[in-house]
This record gives sequence, C-alpha cells and structure tokens, in this order.
Amino acid sequence: MYLITGVAGFIGFHLALRLLKQNKKVVGVDNLNAYYSVKFKEERLKLLKKNKNFEFLKIDLSKKNHLKKLKKYAFKIDKIIHLAGQAGVRYSIKNPTTYILNNPYAYLNLLEYFKNSKKLRLILYASSSSVFGDVLDKKNINKPISVYAVSKLSMEQISYVYSNMYKMKIIGMRFFTVYGSWGRPDMSLYKFTKNIINNRKIDVFNFGNHLRSFTHINDIVDNLIKLINKFKNHKSSLNRVISIGNPKTVKLMKLIQHIEKNIGKKAKKNFLPLQKGDVKITKANVLKEIKDFNFKFNVEIEKGVKKFVKWYIDKNY
Repeated sequence: MYLITGVAGFIGFHLALRLLKQNKKVVGVDNLNAYYSVKFKEERLKLLKKNKNFEFLKIDLSKKNHLKKLKKYAFKIDKIIHLAGQAGVRYSIKNPTTYILNNPYAYLNLLEYFKNSKKLRLILYASSSSVFGDVLDKKNINKPISVYAVSKLSMEQISYVYSNMYKMKIIGMRFFTVYGSWGRPDMSLYKFTKNIINNRKIDVFNFGNHLRSFTHINDIVDNLIKLINKFKNHKSSLNRVISIGNPKTVKLMKLIQHIEKNIGKKAKKNFLPLQKGDVKITKANVLKEIKDFNFKFNVEIEKGVKKFVKWYIDKNY
C-alpha cells in the first residue's frame, strides 16, 4: 500500500492517478491549505475518489496528533511518497515561518511516526532544484538564497540522519520547474495563460532573462515510477538525493511565445526586475540519473505548453 502525502497537490495528484491506474492501493493525505484555491485541490481529489482503491485522510503533518489518523493503515503502508509541503519561493519571503513548519518539521513528524515500522520499505520525498541557488556547480549546494530552499535542504540533512540511525531507505527528489495540466495556479505557465486569455498584462520578472529546466508532469511521474521500481526491494539502508528535471533549459520569453502561439494572441507584458529569492538559471544535470535509472524526458516544451493550454481552455479556468 502506498501513502502519498500532498495528494491533492499537483505532483501528488498525478502520481496517485498513475498508481491507481496500475491497480495499486493508495492512501492519500493532505491538509488542504489555502495557499492556492482549495476548490481546485478538491476537484483533483474528486477525480481520485472515483477509484475504489483510493482512501483520503485530511491530515496536517505539522500537527503530531493528526498522524494518529493513520493508525488504521500504519501496518499496511510499505511505500511513502512524501510530496506535502509549503511550495512557492516568493511566498517564503513574506511568510518564512510556514516553510519551516510545513517542510522540515512536518517531514520530521512523518519520519518519527514510521521510524520503527517493520512493513515500510521505501520513502521518497520532494526536495527542490532551489537547493542549488545560483551556483551552477551542482556539487556546491550550501548557498541557498531563499527560506524555501533552506527548508528543502534541511529535509535532505534530516533524511541522512534517519537513514543512518534507523536503517531507513530514503530517496530525495530535486524537482525542476514542473508544469502540465492541473498545475499550480501560482506558477508562471498558469498565470500567463490565464492573463493572456483575459487580455491582462503578465508580469515578466528579471526582464524575461530567466532560464528554466521546465519538466512536464508526465516525465516526472514516469521517472518517479522508475525510482520506486528500482528501490522498492532494496535490502539495506539507503540515503540518496536525485535530480529529476529536463536537461534542456528554456528561456522565459520562449515559454511566453509558445503560450501566445497556442492561444492565438499576443501578451501584454509588464517587465520587472529580478525578485528576491529568485534564481536566474536552473539547469538539470541528470547524466548520472539517465545512466543509473534510464530516466527519459520525452515531452518537449512546445508539446507540453500546447497540451496545457488545451487543458486550460477545455476546463474553462
């Protein structure tokens, strides 16, 4: 049985859908916070609840007593994919406390609850490309430039401790700018699409000079499944952190051009300087992951944006 935390979130929702299609049993938890539309999250859950193998529990992992709700399933869960947490780099400037509470602290509560489980075989958890900061030498991750990045880096360090102390099998996943249908409304692709359709200006930060390793949600889920299959029967303790991101970087202005093309309308642009906490470039170096796990990134940005715009228009958001 799988436990997916943050199951009403973007990646959690898509992973749960895939596992349910494979006839796996999934327990999903989420606190349904209001960082973005709760209604949007509930719509994702509505789709998941159509499957008889899915169970949902409203749990806030930052509150230890909430984890008692898992008691019914604790001895059945053998794989945990921890995707819950406070997202968003810019919001961490305004409200840093929630990132410590909902990222490392909530994760610590989860590890404490399952640390002595005899059934548990594997934990995967979400880290972020933000841990690299603006340092292109990916061996140096000690210069984060946002509290969000610090919170994710803390989770990586906590994982190291628990893997060694309790002989747990733990894999961290540094995601790079994930996009696609049902994506977060606070992300650039969603906001740009919405505003262009509604003839509103789009805010283009860093004067459009950002470069990102945009990674389609289908590629994320495909590679997550490969990780699960690779490590689910691993015998000894394990602590590893893996990058999952499209190695091709795309200019922000190129992303906007693809959106404009698929909508059939030019964007009204409001060019703004670099925001605090934003990195100028993300570039996924996944040569080792491609070799070790046969990672593949099949969805090109043109195709991915086209699919997203069609989904957005069809859903009439």
